[in-house]
Amino acid sequence: MSSELRFDGQVAIITGAGRGLGRAYALALAERGAKVVVNDLGGDVAGIGSDAGLAEAVASEIIEAGGEAVSNCSTVVTEEGAQAIVDAALNQWGRVDIVVNNAGNLEPGGLPELTTEGLERHIDIHAVGAFNVTRAAWPAMVEQGYGRVVVTTSLSSFGAGHMIAYSTAKGATISLGRSLADAGAGHGILVNMIAPTAETRMVTDPEFREKCGLPPLPDDHEPDPGRGPDPVLPMLFVLAHESCPSNGETFIAGLGRYARIFWAETPGIIAPGIAAEELIDRWDEISNPAGYVAQALTADSVRFREGLLADVLADGS
Repeated sequence: MSSELRFDGQVAIITGAGRGLGRAYALALAERGAKVVVNDLGGDVAGIGSDAGLAEAVASEIIEAGGEAVSNCSTVVTEEGAQAIVDAALNQWGRVDIVVNNAGNLEPGGLPELTTEGLERHIDIHAVGAFNVTRAAWPAMVEQGYGRVVVTTSLSSFGAGHMIAYSTAKGATISLGRSLADAGAGHGILVNMIAPTAETRMVTDPEFREKCGLPPLPDDHEPDPGRGPDPVLPMLFVLAHESCPSNGETFIAGLGRYARIFWAETPGIIAPGIAAEELIDRWDEISNPAGYVAQALTADSVRFREGLLADVLADGS
């Protein structure tokens, strides 16, 4: 077994760290030596409202345990808020090594009740927020030639009709993270996505459960440690560590399971000028997953297509 993954001397920014998974990340990284900016606006599950006390309480908990931390309650959805979060790290310790984009919200809702405002609020917090904070930290990481960025996504990115806004935002974080990974590869910056599975307030919230058709939890419900944040921590440690073996990938973590999620495309068919009627007749060929290729970047997909076209031309010559 490898030696313990440590973060001594490194500075970590964790958004949405006042409760749930973010709080667990902050406490765990601090316990392993990191200096932590505990950021949390302090809004409700829907992302509305604020309470600076949440971030302050977690920072105090770290300090009382002998670690180093500062709290910040700026919003991630504005450039100014994101810069304030990063400045909290730079002003206190002069560097940023790790950015964990964990801030999020969740309002279940399908059509037709979902509003544009609700959709935009999710995208702003999950995707734009992750972009803003990473962008603000980027110059410092480029200058030092090192950085680790973790972007939070979800299994909901596969699609869920009862929470369209959340699923859409989480899908956006995957494309964002993959693009950031490509941008950072030449600067010593690795970017990966984590899809955590844990019993947090988003899952236990009574309104959420009602809207999703889930049965209410009993009044004496006690969280199961095996379903909480702790099983997610090993993956977080790996993705945030200097020895991280991956870039631009998405990993599931929680409930004792760890796995990779990837985007792939089938070889399909090469049929210039094909009519719609013939296309539908050949649908099984197009959809057949045999020979699929998992692409890392858009450029890889382009090269894959060009290779298929070249093969067709070679066979026809």
